[in-house]
Amino acid sequence: MRRRTRTRTRIRTGAGAAVALVLAALVSGCTIEPADGKHPSAGKGGDVLAVKIDNVAPARPQTGLDSADVVYVEPVEAGLSRLMAVYASHLPPVVGPVRSARETDLELLRQYDRPALAFSGAQSKLLPLIADAPVRALPPGKAPGGAYYRGGGRPAPHNLFVRPAALKVDPREGALADAGFRFGPRPKGGTPQTRRTVRFPAARFTFDWVEYEGRWRVAMDGTRARTSGGKELSPSTVVVQHVKVRPSRFHDRAGSVSPFTETVGEGTASVLRDGRAYKARWKRPTAGDGTEFTTDDGKQLPFAKGQVWVVYAKA
Repeated sequence: MRRRTRTRTRIRTGAGAAVALVLAALVSGCTIEPADGKHPSAGKGGDVLAVKIDNVAPARPQTGLDSADVVYVEPVEAGLSRLMAVYASHLPPVVGPVRSARETDLELLRQYDRPALAFSGAQSKLLPLIADAPVRALPPGKAPGGAYYRGGGRPAPHNLFVRPAALKVDPREGALADAGFRFGPRPKGGTPQTRRTVRFPAARFTFDWVEYEGRWRVAMDGTRARTSGGKELSPSTVVVQHVKVRPSRFHDRAGSVSPFTETVGEGTASVLRDGRAYKARWKRPTAGDGTEFTTDDGKQLPFAKGQVWVVYAKA
């Protein structure tokens, strides 16, 4: 991706690591703004809190998902999905239900600057990789006392919640710019589209454009998605990113092989914003780079300000 100079130099460790640097770009004559609304050279960058969230029917409605800056939708075992919620500007009081990490998460999160990762645990052979990854791993056994609790009137394992404030994470919105996110006015072109459905083998996501709200309403498996407080999940931008999904070397307790979603590389995507769909190319040269989305003519494609959902669809 195109790189920019950051005001504070960070050094990452580990083979093949690289600092994610981003250039400001112009789309349709308008400057694309970084996530914090500042010029890229003024952004501080920094940590984010990423929380792995359960997404089967007994886990819904989730808590704190509406406060996330970015929600990633990942394929997991048995054709199901899980969510990775990234918080860079605001930490809600509670997030959950929290579930286990996957190998995919480690590569995905490398585009952020040493993020904190809240998760319930992981397959035993994956734990050493998590320990060596440039993340601040905060499962229940390593988090400060009182950070996690079980509740919500649900059976385990769908009842584990985390209090982000107790994790002592100091997220900074500039980290979104480091990861390649750019926000700005609606570009020219695109095709009118008010509904989009993405299907996994055992999960379904539908996004409906609501003009008077300027948001996409989310439905999961045919049911309108709301938080435990009754608030509808309504991102301003939805990215359907086509990626390679292959078997990993890990599996769940039932013996189902965990899929690995390749988020490094390049491919096609569809960016939904303002009731329109834009054909895009995505590119992420290395795990340390952010993900750049461009139009057919090579210009960066800005997102609408607000929450972004990135749905990983099998290419």
